[in-house]
Amino acid sequence: MNGNRFKIVGLGEILWDLLPSGKQLGGAPANFAYVATQLGDRGSVASRVGEDSEGREAIDLIRSRGVGTDLIQSDPEHPTGSVIVTFNGDQPKYEIVPDVAWDRLEFSNEWQAAAGEADAVCFGSLAQRSTASGNTIRSFLSQTRPDALRVFDVNLRCDFFDPEVLRASLGAANVAKLNNDELPVVCAMFGIVGSDENAMASMLRAKFDLSLLCVTRGSRGSLLVTSRRMDEHRGISTEVADTIGAGDAFTAAMTHGLLRNWPLGTISEFANRVGSFVASRSGAMPPFEKFMKQSGSR
Repeated sequence: MNGNRFKIVGLGEILWDLLPSGKQLGGAPANFAYVATQLGDRGSVASRVGEDSEGREAIDLIRSRGVGTDLIQSDPEHPTGSVIVTFNGDQPKYEIVPDVAWDRLEFSNEWQAAAGEADAVCFGSLAQRSTASGNTIRSFLSQTRPDALRVFDVNLRCDFFDPEVLRASLGAANVAKLNNDELPVVCAMFGIVGSDENAMASMLRAKFDLSLLCVTRGSRGSLLVTSRRMDEHRGISTEVADTIGAGDAFTAAMTHGLLRNWPLGTISEFANRVGSFVASRSGAMPPFEKFMKQSGSR
């Protein structure tokens, strides 16, 4: 940590979202690191791109936005990742291109050092679709400090997940976030049956001894659960441009508050506001100057 700026790593995929309106840089870990940086911390992306024009452009763009790129590896054989995005209303549908650079993450000496220095690491299930990257992600997490936040943003995509990946990831994490559609799917995998969403969230948190479990509910806000209490937020009325990256922004803002030991209600309010702001803009990495000016903090 440097002053009040924490070292935060988005670990996993960086890719191009190929939208009807054109391409935009994305990938949940990259979106997370970008928002963490905009909120005032030292965000970095730990990923892998191809030795192609898309890879060079991705690195140049994320660096221009203040995000650390020293942990982005270069792959001479596989292309930079991409996702074809279509929309049903404002809800995105993803077609994720297989066998790309971020399926080949390597646990280098640089990554080992970065793991030991990180105050928070966010990772998901998608980048673990390949055995190589899954092993690398778990190696990275194993080298973090005991007091570091290890945030598992479940982020189920297509069929790129299975019970063993989810079990290992929840076991390695101390914080987890998933949405209200993912919660019953994950609970069913582990035989958790609850009378309602709150009960299922509490049981899932307890099963994996997480310090915090978050369930996002789209326009209906969120639920945060610890061993001692729950906080439910009603959500913030938003004129949605698109929802790409809104969940990643929520995760970054939640992590921002957790690192600063904010009260649970304060974290809920802040995370919902950040997620709402990103949803009100096109793309996952909008300029944050207006939000920071309105919030009066950094």
